Amino acid sequence: MAFIDEIKERARADKKTIILPESMDKRIFEAAEEILKEGIANVVIIGNDEEIKANSEGFDVSGATFINPATYEKTAEYIDLLVELRKSKGMTREEAEKLLLNEYMYYACIMVKAGDADGVVSGACHSTANTLKPALQIIKTKPGTKLVSAFFVEVVPNCEYGENGTFIFGDSGLVQNPNSEELAAIAKSSAESFELLVGKEAKVAMLSHSSMGSAKHADVDKVVEAVKIAKAEYPELQLDGELQLDAAIVPEIGESKAPGSKVAGHANVLIFPDLDAGNIGYKLVQRLAKAEAYGPVTQGIAKPINDLSRGCSAKDIVGVVAITAVQAQAQ
Repeated sequence: MAFIDEIKERARADKKTIILPESMDKRIFEAAEEILKEGIANVVIIGNDEEIKANSEGFDVSGATFINPATYEKTAEYIDLLVELRKSKGMTREEAEKLLLNEYMYYACIMVKAGDADGVVSGACHSTANTLKPALQIIKTKPGTKLVSAFFVEVVPNCEYGENGTFIFGDSGLVQNPNSEELAAIAKSSAESFELLVGKEAKVAMLSHSSMGSAKHADVDKVVEAVKIAKAEYPELQLDGELQLDAAIVPEIGESKAPGSKVAGHANVLIFPDLDAGNIGYKLVQRLAKAEAYGPVTQGIAKPINDLSRGCSAKDIVGVVAITAVQAQAQ
């Protein structure tokens, strides 16, 4: 069974409530129709009546729940909750009301915080900052997590590498230039995400333009130090580096460039040295290898709040909703 089909099956087995706060985008309604048809999740769409009517035309989304913040019965309760959560920052009731009535992502996050939904998927027409800022202010980080990061699940057709062509690429969506400690934390979170979603043991490669000392540069030193930190702090991880991409995933090259490594040539979790490399890497594989790319999926937030690429299709949204539902099951 294909990766995303297995995720959908798991989502259906314990259905969660996922909020889509971008009612201004027709792709949301196209995706919602498919999510409801397949029984992947209960869907909540936030928006005003005019937006919802205009953008839902032609789609069967009768099974969704529609919430207009201006008229919903719990809005006053949510305003009070937001004031309580942000009182140390000086937020007034008037400010909270303005925020919730005008910023649907804040409204979605406060619903999750109140226990009225299990997760949020946004970003089809909003920036990553607009998606994650409300989440970090309201939902906050998961206990024990050193930082919030993001990854893509890449499913490459007809590929013998990784886990039958399935990989996690991290960080490919959020942390711009992680230091060594942050790279180690990203590796740990990405390994946990791989095992949750794919159900197989993670084999983590810390990527570089160098393999095991073949090049000297400060950028290489950062990855070398990250490997040392990760091995010391997370000894249970199957992790190695620094490795060039081919040494990480091609068995014969891994054996040649990193003899004796249990990860080299067999990696299924690829940790990129910075966001430039991660973003370029996932898009190259998506476009040239015709891979399915799901994400950016966040890790390290206390509840599953996931971003989308603004170039996403309705099919991509369906996939990320299914992943979000499975993440919610694990909470």
